[in-house]
Amino acid sequence: MKNYQIIGVLASLGMSFTVASVAMEMPETNPKSNFQSSQIQRIEQPIPLKIGVAVGGLVLIGAQLWWFLMSKPKSGQAETNNGVQEVSITVDGGYIPSQVTVKRGQPVRLKFLRRDPNSCLDKVLFPEFHIAQDLVLNETTHVEFTPQTVGDYEFSCGMGMFHGSIAVEE
Repeated sequence: MKNYQIIGVLASLGMSFTVASVAMEMPETNPKSNFQSSQIQRIEQPIPLKIGVAVGGLVLIGAQLWWFLMSKPKSGQAETNNGVQEVSITVDGGYIPSQVTVKRGQPVRLKFLRRDPNSCLDKVLFPEFHIAQDLVLNETTHVEFTPQTVGDYEFSCGMGMFHGSIAVEE
């Protein structure tokens, strides 16, 4: 886990607990004050309801942490066909697989099948290879390039919301 992710998680948890504790300690209205009875009044809730809400919140926080920090991205290995490394990638709420491994110096053909009508996913960008390719809904679009340098190369949708990577190995 990266440092900025840890800091973000800790800050989120700290803010959540602060807001919850402040809300629980709201002072009751003083009947002798100048406030009218139609203004905010404390409503007492049963203890089981308070516990249920707290447990539900903790479950949602845990699910969010697992989804963003601990779930493993899907990976795929290129298969060589007539000297070209080919990988099929389904575009449906992201890229599946989102991590692809290829060999250096051999042509690569990524076959994107776009199933998601989200306008964000109508384009795929490979900045390091200077490629911007439109993806047609319910059709397979080929993206071809030949990686010359070992390393990890990112690709994303047109808005930068969905990401994937190409690992180029020797």
